[in-house]
Amino acid sequence: MATTTTTHSRARSSTFSGPHSLSLKVLRLSRPALATQAPLPPTAFGNGLDIAPNASLAYSTADSTATSQDEKRDTSAPSSFPLTQALTLPAAFGAAYVGETFVCTLCVNNELPPSPSSDEGGGGSGEGNQTITVVSGVKIVAELQTPTRNQAGDGGIALPLEGAASTHEDEGEGGEGGGVKIKPGETLQRTLRHELKDEGQYVLAVTVSYTEETLLPQHGGTVVGSRTRSFRKLYQFISQQLVAVRSKVTERKKKDTTAAREWVLEAQLENVADGGAGIVLEKVWLKESEEDRVVAKAMMDVGGTVLKPGDIEQIMFLVKEDKKENAEDVDLSMKVRLGQLNIDWRSAMGEKGSLTTGWLSSRGR
Repeated sequence: MATTTTTHSRARSSTFSGPHSLSLKVLRLSRPALATQAPLPPTAFGNGLDIAPNASLAYSTADSTATSQDEKRDTSAPSSFPLTQALTLPAAFGAAYVGETFVCTLCVNNELPPSPSSDEGGGGSGEGNQTITVVSGVKIVAELQTPTRNQAGDGGIALPLEGAASTHEDEGEGGEGGGVKIKPGETLQRTLRHELKDEGQYVLAVTVSYTEETLLPQHGGTVVGSRTRSFRKLYQFISQQLVAVRSKVTERKKKDTTAAREWVLEAQLENVADGGAGIVLEKVWLKESEEDRVVAKAMMDVGGTVLKPGDIEQIMFLVKEDKKENAEDVDLSMKVRLGQLNIDWRSAMGEKGSLTTGWLSSRGR
């Protein structure tokens, strides 16, 4: 998986002056993409002016990589296919889409210089009356402010962090440990995940707290000073809509008004992503409402359908009402909840995505 740094960060620090012993980097984890190429056509200028077609390839097709004699002979005729076997890492943060899982890693680095004379692994000289600094009790707390919670004025969502070596290492996730000790030059990494369900601006707030201890190495590591420090950084990113859903419900007319009602639910799926993000539909299904007792049947299968930006796919469901014993007691003027439309897809490199609509209802008679 590739990592790219998130953008738009703001830092908040504690009241203590001076630079912090720790630094924080937040890196987004995203999958690589297939490298593209634009092969040059062969030329016959002569006099050393011709360029070998293989020079324009992103992936070398040397004889060492060929598995058969035919492949070795074909190296002089490069493929004109634009995709190659090589992978490229994202050059920027990239786009975040509703329905996908946002994954990033938090890297806390100890920026203190190493002290060869200290067994504590602290920073500083350690010679004469010089002191060394030791960092311990490192804790990381991550919160995410979503667009929905922003509008409601609520606080952020506390996110669990993955990667703790043991349960006693408290990362601010409700544990009772004393944090983690980081030696100079070492890094503490934790990973967080969150499914993006809302369109709009997200704010990731990361707070790092730690204890700085000043030691006298010539006196057996006597602690002469200790203070607790913390700093906070904010990272902003925008979540965009990837799949737009439009629906239409039509009731089938029947001569027998006492018969079970039927509806035709039509759904239109459109890839509205900017930047050329294509997806492959895996499954589109309707979750029926148990309260209103309906049964849905898909009239077509869209599994494996490729949706490029701007493409539209239509699907239809036939929804039937379960026959009730007392049909006379049914209020035909009331709306009937037919179900929720669920869409599962994968990106070009296999990353999963899913979207669930609100309850789709019929019109009353």
